[in-house]
Amino acid sequence: MSARQGILSDVSEAITNLKAQKARTVLTALGIVFGVGSVIGMLSIGAGAREESLRLIEKLGVRNILVDSIPATSAEELQQRRRASQGLNERDIRILRANLEGIDAMSPRRALYPGRILPKPASGMPILQGVHPAYAAIHSLEAVEGRLLAESDEAASAAVCLLGQSAKINLFGYDPALGKKVKVNDTWLEVVGVLADQVGDSGTGIKIQDRNNAIFIPLTTFQYRFWDTTRFLKDELDGVDIRLREGIDSVQSAKVVSAILASTHRNTEDYVVTIPAALLEQQKRTQAIFTYVMVAIAAISLIVGGIGIMNIVLATVMERTREIGIRRAIGARRSDIVRQFLIESILISVGGGLAGIAFGIALSWIIATVAEWNTIVTPLSVGVAFGVSVCVGVLFGIYPAMKAAEIDPIEALRYE
Repeated sequence: MSARQGILSDVSEAITNLKAQKARTVLTALGIVFGVGSVIGMLSIGAGAREESLRLIEKLGVRNILVDSIPATSAEELQQRRRASQGLNERDIRILRANLEGIDAMSPRRALYPGRILPKPASGMPILQGVHPAYAAIHSLEAVEGRLLAESDEAASAAVCLLGQSAKINLFGYDPALGKKVKVNDTWLEVVGVLADQVGDSGTGIKIQDRNNAIFIPLTTFQYRFWDTTRFLKDELDGVDIRLREGIDSVQSAKVVSAILASTHRNTEDYVVTIPAALLEQQKRTQAIFTYVMVAIAAISLIVGGIGIMNIVLATVMERTREIGIRRAIGARRSDIVRQFLIESILISVGGGLAGIAFGIALSWIIATVAEWNTIVTPLSVGVAFGVSVCVGVLFGIYPAMKAAEIDPIEALRYE
């Protein structure tokens, strides 16, 4: 008999033996099923969370540098700040343009929450944002109706506006908004465009203005036509958004921005510099650690399943001691006995692994449906979980198989 035929014969015999103890086999395999399913489920949650977080951070623009002013909390704090710093203002814009290399686009911005808007919003009050036309390019904004803000709008301080998707629905429902008028405080604005749906908050602790529920106007229009009654605690500008040219190191450029602002603000901490590229790398590391921890917890189920396989195979060895003695007496070698019981362990782990894959996919779907959490089952997670389950079957099956092979044939024949 060839080696291949011998292995096929052992596999057939192992299947027969496992079928003879169906309940025991199924209960033993359940540990592997739950272990593999848990690993796939945890990896799918981690992959979904990672993709969502990275997608949201990338929305900020990995070539962008974002500078936000920090409003004073009281008149006393503002007075103390003004002794050293004039806050974020147009002078900072000029200095940054002159000293920062690799600028592709730059947009200062100001914002206020209007006291009243007509038509009356159906839900939350939109925020009014004054920006340069370059703001759209920096944040990859697209118009689904009309156009974006133009340089001519900025030069003429035109009474025009762009609506975020939520702001458009709040004000005009699902009817076309292009060409309609919006009254913000005492100023009428003509809608020249509606933006595509945008990301409002990354959920990662990064402050992002909700561009969905916003009304965008040229910055000069904001400066000449609107007055913010709470402005006395704020800087001249609420922030500056910068996009760098391709190939420019945003982390190093951000250090230059911080050094320039530290000099012009005399080391007053009235601003914060955010680097999406650095946040992206940090988020990747955090998500990787998160995934490793979840997989380690889920892998405990596989280890428990492996221990279950070892216990059951050891019990099987005791029950089949006489059979082992007969096989040894008619010429079976120790390697044959080892192979026989090892194949049974592998079959249990492979069967449990296959069932566990189905369970893991179903678990990911249930989590995504019930918890409304994005889950992604990747081929890598399936391969890793199944591979580990097979390895568990081999590792935890070796000891019982070796114990079976060490049984003395004479003593085995006497065993009742």
